[in-house]
Amino acid sequence: MTSFGPSAFQLVLLRRMADFQPDLADEARRRLGASLADQREANKHWQAMVRSPRSRGALARYRSVLGPPESAERRTIGDLECEALLWPLPLWPDLRFEVLAAPDGAVWNEWLVRAPGARGPVLESPDDLLPWSATVDEVARAFAPVRPMEGTAPTRWRLAFAVRGRPCVAEFTYGLLQRFSLDGPAAAGGARTA
Repeated sequence: MTSFGPSAFQLVLLRRMADFQPDLADEARRRLGASLADQREANKHWQAMVRSPRSRGALARYRSVLGPPESAERRTIGDLECEALLWPLPLWPDLRFEVLAAPDGAVWNEWLVRAPGARGPVLESPDDLLPWSATVDEVARAFAPVRPMEGTAPTRWRLAFAVRGRPCVAEFTYGLLQRFSLDGPAAAGGARTA
C-alpha cells in the first residue's frame, strides 16, 4: 500500500473486528486485495497518525484519510449540538462511517451506521443477531429498552437488553454487531457468533 486512504482505513477497522470475527475479517481483507502485512502496515500507520505530537486532530485526520464527507449536517443530541459527517466505505455499501464532531472540531463518536435510505435488518429474535448484520442503533431500537454498557476497548460498545424475557448482551466494534450472548455476559457457553 503506497498511500493511506479509504482502503487502508478499512483494514484498520477490520483489524479490530478480527478480535471477534476473524473469518469475516480475513475474507473482507482479501476482498480488498490486501495481505496480512498490508493490514499490519496500515494499522501501524494509523496508530502513528493518532499518536503523533503534530496531529491535526481526529476530524482533520478523517478528512485527510477519507476525503470530503458524503454528507454533513448539524445534529442536536440532548442539549448539545454537533456535526454529523458520513463517509461511504466500499466493504459495507449499505453502511456509512459516521463521525460526530463538536463545534470546536473535537470528535465525540466514530462508528458505522446504516446509510440513509438503506434498508436495515429485521431484528425480532436472537436468531436475527448475526455478525456484521446490524448497527448499535438498530439493535437498540429493535430490543428497547436497552442499557448501554462499557466496552472492552475505545472502539467497542455493548448493549444489555432482554429478548423474550432472557437477558442478552450484544457486542459491537466500530458500531457493527460482532456477537451476542444470552443470559448475560457471564453465561458459560452463551456467546453466539454466527
